[in-house]
This record gives sequence, structure tokens and C-alpha cells, in this order.
Amino acid sequence: MANPIYPCIWYNGQAQEAAAFYCSVFSDSKIVHENPTAVIFEINGKKIMGLNGGPMFTINPSISFFIYCPSVEETDQVWKGLMAGGKALMPLDTYPWSKRYGWVQDKFGMTWQVMLNEESTSGQNLTPSFLFTRERFGRAEEAIRFYTSVFDNSRTEVMVHYPKEDAHAGKVLFSEFYLNDYFLIAMDGPGVHDYSFNEGVSFVVECETQEAIDHYWNAFTKAGEEGQCGWCKDQFGVSWQIVPSILGELMNDPEKGQRVMAAFLKMKKFDIATLVNA
Repeated sequence: MANPIYPCIWYNGQAQEAAAFYCSVFSDSKIVHENPTAVIFEINGKKIMGLNGGPMFTINPSISFFIYCPSVEETDQVWKGLMAGGKALMPLDTYPWSKRYGWVQDKFGMTWQVMLNEESTSGQNLTPSFLFTRERFGRAEEAIRFYTSVFDNSRTEVMVHYPKEDAHAGKVLFSEFYLNDYFLIAMDGPGVHDYSFNEGVSFVVECETQEAIDHYWNAFTKAGEEGQCGWCKDQFGVSWQIVPSILGELMNDPEKGQRVMAAFLKMKKFDIATLVNA
């Protein structure tokens, strides 16, 4: 897949511990790579980065992971595992949208929406979900239109609005969409919430060319804001890391790794040629 997308979770020195915990909860999971700064792991075939970023940012429920389970037994098992040391935001129960659903915040702060999906033929599935709250409430559909215009191989599969008789008529009750064939969910979150999007959960976009880096960086920062070392925010407050796909290889080069790091620490938008020639 060109320019792959995957989530990054910000931890205060607990990335490796968290990855090991998730791999104990999910049978189809593994740690792919780790160093003192970050750990790459997979859950149900989905790549996730855990970053030891320090105390600066805290994970909140504005971006959660949906876990669809094909049986009641697996739903209960995953819920029990994630609840170890965690707390229920919505208890595991029957709801109008599911015979078995619960929302849990694990002991590291990440939130998971665990849901029975007996129609699944491919086992468990993990899908990141956006919740548009506070001043961004009502902007989910606008965001989806923007994201699908930025990424190739993108489409909106489901768009369900609150009914016209509801106080939130026209807002997004639930949606499913793809960016670069990466499956995502978005909803507008009515009510009082003390959280919104932040760097606690971001999305990494790996780029093979400078043209791709320029494209995503310019799209997100046009009405958003630039950060350091490839980080930026879009106009909805969602954080993105626009990084060269070759970055890991360059940093692991014993001869030039330190020079590469020194070069990119001075950058906002990454410049591939400068890194290669460091």
C-alpha cells in the first residue's frame, strides 16, 4: 500500500510495557521492533506504534480503537483482558446498536470499544475511531470529506446521521470510511466532554517520496499548524506524523544514524535529501 497509515500512541515511558500487555490480551498480536524510544507492534494484523514521548501529552477517548469480535466468548475475553487495571467508560452490556458492547479505558489510558460482530468472517478486527467533541462537534462529515480528498484510494462506506426528529439532527451518528484503503470510523459526540483531539494518539503516514511528504504536509497545515520533526495538526486538531519511509533505515545506519537524527531534530517538515546526505 502506498503511503501506509497507522496510529501512534504517546506514552510516558510505558510503551514497551503497554505493547507487551496488549499482546497478552490479543492472541493475534506480536511485537515487531523496539528500541528505547518506540515500539512497533501488531494487533489483528494492524500496525501500531507506541512512543515513549514523556509526560507532555495524555491519551484521551477522542481517538479509540474499535475491536469487533465474532463471538460472545471472544468479546468477553477481550473485555476482561483490557479491564485488568482499567475502568469501564460504558459497561459491557446490550445496547440498541449491539447485543454486546462496552467501552473500556485500559491501565495505560488507551480506550477500546469492544463489540460483538457475529457476521465477521475474518476473526477480530481493530479499527481506529474519531469522536468529534466540544467545539469540533458536528464536524465529522466535513472531516471525512477533507480526508478522503487528501488520500488516494479513499471512499466513504457508511454515513448515518442523527434523525431529523433528534436534537442533533444532521450530525454524524456513525460512519465508516477508508483512507489509502485503511479502515476508519468517525462519529460526532454530543454532550459534555472534557477532552478533544491531541497528540496522545496521532496517525503516521509513511512517504516514499518528497512529493508525497509535501502533499500531505501542505494539505494538513494549510488550515492547521506545523510542529517539529514531521508532526503537524490539521484544522480539526488531529495530529499527523508525515515521515519518510526510509527514516528507520537511515537512523539505524551505524555510520550516519547520529547525523540523521541531528538533521531531523532541526526540521519541521522532513526533507528526504537532507537526511540521505547527512
